[in-house]
Amino acid sequence: MTLPAEGNFAGRLVKRLGPFSHLIDAATGNTINPSDLPRLISCSAASFLSAGLRKGDRVLIGCALSPPSSIAYLGAMYAGLVSVPVEDRTIAASGDMLVRETNAKAVWTEKGQPLKRLDDEFIPHLHGYPPDAASQMIPPAPCAENDLAVLWATSGSTGAPRFVMISHGNLTANTEAIIRSQHLANDERAMLILPLNYCFGASVLHTHLYQGGGVVFDRRFMFPDKVLRAIDKYGCTTFAGVPTVYNILLRRSNLRSIAMPSLRRFLQAGGALVPQHIREMQAAVPTAKFYVMYGQTEAAPRISTLEPERLDDKLGSVGRPLDNLVVRVVDEDERDVPTGEVGEILVKGPSISSGYFNDPEANHRVFRGGWLRTGDLGRLDEDGYIWIHGRKSAFLKIRGVRISFAEVEATVSTMPGVYECAATATSHEEAGEALVLWVVPEQGAQNIEEQVRCNLPVHWTCASIKIISEIPKNSRGKISLSSLREE
Repeated sequence: MTLPAEGNFAGRLVKRLGPFSHLIDAATGNTINPSDLPRLISCSAASFLSAGLRKGDRVLIGCALSPPSSIAYLGAMYAGLVSVPVEDRTIAASGDMLVRETNAKAVWTEKGQPLKRLDDEFIPHLHGYPPDAASQMIPPAPCAENDLAVLWATSGSTGAPRFVMISHGNLTANTEAIIRSQHLANDERAMLILPLNYCFGASVLHTHLYQGGGVVFDRRFMFPDKVLRAIDKYGCTTFAGVPTVYNILLRRSNLRSIAMPSLRRFLQAGGALVPQHIREMQAAVPTAKFYVMYGQTEAAPRISTLEPERLDDKLGSVGRPLDNLVVRVVDEDERDVPTGEVGEILVKGPSISSGYFNDPEANHRVFRGGWLRTGDLGRLDEDGYIWIHGRKSAFLKIRGVRISFAEVEATVSTMPGVYECAATATSHEEAGEALVLWVVPEQGAQNIEEQVRCNLPVHWTCASIKIISEIPKNSRGKISLSSLREE
């Protein structure tokens, strides 16, 4: 059977690039123009193939927040290979382990860090931009919709990550549905501070380029005002962040005084942002719409969006499913529960992954009959909006009563003087389990431990409150539970 080139997601994306499809490095000012971008992606694909790689081979892409990483990531897909985006700094440290886990046939890094030897053999190691030669331009590799395009690592906040198999069809379906849900135009420009090895960051790249727009990369978010000024300088229309990012903008930046007239939307996913902070963001930048979203890596990645127009009456919800997805809420026997009742969220549709790479046991548990068992507990209201109540595994039981860590963290984070909170559990002689709270105070706040204890619900047994300067996070901005447990 002859496969069409149109099945290749990166090939489709290249065809849709337009006059606004710049890639800009905000830290250096280096810019890739729309006229050069298709050639560079094609040449990147050719360089992979010239190294001896063949269709379906996996290649580790060491991702940095930069145009070269994006070109290599898309170039591998364009060549019919399977991109495996990972943090660039992990290549030198644990590249050999990642090669084993993914059976990768090559490695790409921007600066050519050496890879450890693997079983006394070397595998091809490419780096930097592809050779600048028009003669190396090639058409996109023919691909079927179900051919693998990417292996995305899950967040791995509680242990080793799994690699999720994402097909070209998965990417196309999710990208097009996100574009519709966010009403993206063809003159968009995203400010991207999220890494490409994180599916949220990759989806921002996908949607804006696929719609004919561009992307600005900025790795300076430790100085948030620099990023805000870059949004204005480069006329960015979209900013994407996880809850930690928005907490920093509200408390540690000059968000309210730096003008950003071009900004049209904020995108928030990667966990729950306290509703009060969403309202603060709206008040701080009233000209930009705020989109609350929900997703999982296994869904490529977006599942639902809460439209800005419904924030007033649906605040706290993660919105309705994308228009090509179906959501069910079921009990432990996989029977649908009545509207308004809490159960596990299941999702089905063209963007749902076929499973994890080399993990049949997990695949049997999570992927059944085309349905993704998200592991999230939630409910559907009478209007079809999803309300998340936590993870099935993210609970503790105090005196037999199940309490969500997400509920605890949201409650404590709204207390006066508290900047941020993380919750874990410990065994307790009387209560069975008790809370351990990790609290970052607002600057200048006093007697935080006493205030938190006074405001906790009486049935929440708290073994200890630890005052810390910063909650450890992984590269995706999510709380690193393993780091907290070690501490």
